[in-house]
Amino acid sequence: MRYLVTGGAGFIGSHLVDRLLEQSQQVLVLDDLSTGSTLNLLRHRERGELSFVQGSVSDRGLVRQLVGEVDFVFHLAAVVGVQLVMRQPRRALEVNLHGSEAVLDAAEHCAVPVLMTSSSEVYGLGPEVPFREDADLSPGRSDDPRGGYAFSKAMAECSALARAREGALDVTIVRLFNTVGTRQTGEYGMVLPRFLSQALRGDPLTIFGDGEQTRCFADVGEVLDCMLRLVAAKDSQGKIFNLGSDREVSIASLAETVLRLTGSESRLQYMPLREVLDRGTRDVLRRVPDLSRLLDCIARKPDKDLAAIVRGLLVPASSS
Repeated sequence: MRYLVTGGAGFIGSHLVDRLLEQSQQVLVLDDLSTGSTLNLLRHRERGELSFVQGSVSDRGLVRQLVGEVDFVFHLAAVVGVQLVMRQPRRALEVNLHGSEAVLDAAEHCAVPVLMTSSSEVYGLGPEVPFREDADLSPGRSDDPRGGYAFSKAMAECSALARAREGALDVTIVRLFNTVGTRQTGEYGMVLPRFLSQALRGDPLTIFGDGEQTRCFADVGEVLDCMLRLVAAKDSQGKIFNLGSDREVSIASLAETVLRLTGSESRLQYMPLREVLDRGTRDVLRRVPDLSRLLDCIARKPDKDLAAIVRGLLVPASSS
């Protein structure tokens, strides 16, 4: 088979490319390199099974052409990271909504199935914890860039599911929670790589707010295991799946874990949210997925504990 991976030069996308090539598949990558890097694909530069195209998912003509050349699409391209969304809210809408529409239109036209990645951000300030896929969403306010991001991802979901209901497209949607691993950077607000970089430099670990907000961190390898199992599952089409870990940890505890495992003597520095987020932007106190639907479908969930994940980042495999 031949696969198109949009955003395939990014953090998760490049790991997915690795997996597909390990399975002797042919892979076509589309990436605009705004946050991804060809360095993430460098180990495959001599392989004829990999093709790379630099371009945007918002380029409808290009997307239609590329989708017509493949058997399956993994749509991962998106503007990601709270800080990047704050700086480029209009671009976030363009890529996450209109870019997704271009991919879905092309896939429908070419009768090519799709796995589309969405985000836990669609839950917004949230229904009851843990978040269930069938819960009412509360993305936020339209005058908040973070809310706009959540709305754009939710609308892309709506578009995909409408096509599925009409029988026009085979599509599976995964709402990714905090996925971590090698090649992820802290440049756009990702907390774990930022903490690791600060600890290894001996700089203060900056915690936004009081540090009591909780997240669940999943290893990228385990996330991809689940994603590929969903693609193979017969009853995953036309459905949304939470995909991440359900091991809840506070951001302050995450910082303490990083300090302990790195042996760093860095201190913790707490910063008021108003100093790092736009005025009126609120942080989510708890973000925990209900993974029942995922378990029912593939009998698997990401389960690696946080300490093991951090240790793996401190001594990454040479292939990463």
